[in-house]
Amino acid sequence: MSSRLLITLTLAAALLGALIQPALAQPRPAVLQAAGSEIAFTTRQMGVPVEGRFSKFSAQITLDPKKPEAGSVAFGIDTGSARFGSAELDAEVPKPIWLSVAKFPQANFKSTAIKASGPGRFEVAGKLTIKGIVRDISVPVQVTQAGAGAALVSTASGSFAIKRLAFQVGEGEWTDTSLLADDVQIRFKLVLTGLAPL
Repeated sequence: MSSRLLITLTLAAALLGALIQPALAQPRPAVLQAAGSEIAFTTRQMGVPVEGRFSKFSAQITLDPKKPEAGSVAFGIDTGSARFGSAELDAEVPKPIWLSVAKFPQANFKSTAIKASGPGRFEVAGKLTIKGIVRDISVPVQVTQAGAGAALVSTASGSFAIKRLAFQVGEGEWTDTSLLADDVQIRFKLVLTGLAPL
């Protein structure tokens, strides 16, 4: 084999390795398990807590807990799946003054930065879109794990507050915050498989 051919093959192998290695280093996406996962919310109507939840949502989470800054998180929530457990309230939610489900069938979140904030704790900054309106938010997340190897199960949980009027949720007379509070507390619990160990 000529020295020129050997050098060419060596350079080609090095280049191939450089291209493949970053792909191999990328963590695999975690898989959301519907059983045990939930996204719920609480607001106050004339001072009385009103609770609801979304029954349909999806998540795309790629995260190595040891290198969170390289990770990404994205959510899609079916706005039409909001339920309060009251037929009257459930019928109101899809209307244009509330979530305008026909026009905006999904609310979305996409991370812009993830950083560790303590053991098993992360701060996820990103953009939340509701009714086509985009706002920056920051979400604290606690991750706990059980099991090991292929049986490792991770639970990501946390809560954060949003201002409903910033997303035009509750228009007309419902902009009166003495009737319905502006603050909406969102809480979540996501059961995941495929996440790397903490």
